Amino acid sequence: MAGRWRELGRYNAEGMGGGDALGLGIERMVTGLQSSPHSERGVAARLRYLTASEAGYAAMERAGINVTARTLYAWLAEERSPNVANRLKLDDAYWDLRRRNVAADLKRRLTSRGGTRIEINPVDQTRVEARHQRDLSTRRLTVRPRFWDAAVDAWLADDAEALDRIWDDLIPDLGSDYDAYSNVSSVGWAA
Repeated sequence: MAGRWRELGRYNAEGMGGGDALGLGIERMVTGLQSSPHSERGVAARLRYLTASEAGYAAMERAGINVTARTLYAWLAEERSPNVANRLKLDDAYWDLRRRNVAADLKRRLTSRGGTRIEINPVDQTRVEARHQRDLSTRRLTVRPRFWDAAVDAWLADDAEALDRIWDDLIPDLGSDYDAYSNVSSVGWAA
């Protein structure tokens, strides 16, 4: 899920919707292969991960990889190499499967001890004339488990509307100026 960074309003503040920032924050928690999908090592690692389970084959199908069993065996044996388009599809399939495989762990981590505290960074006002800038500071908020379960599910489904609704339900806990945080520059994990 990519955050949609954009210019906001008529005064040139920059940021993204809070739901987008929340999804991007969850996305940053997912780690995986660092090797390029275009290197032999990267292709081999992705193929090993994807062909280790039925879920991997389903991820390849969702990514649009339509090759014969013979071609797939040749890729696995490194007798043939996927073309550029299929390397990119393998990478998409890898990350799709990786996200699905870590979703339950993310929920456990984010809901443990009654929730996880986030840091909300306001919109970037560096391009806003001083007379139009608002006094916005970084805010911290503990997100309760029920919100995290829904947020991870929405992130996994790439459901931007659901993430926006979750964000709209969260920010009133910031107090009277909560609407100033409908759009933000980022969401991170508070200490």
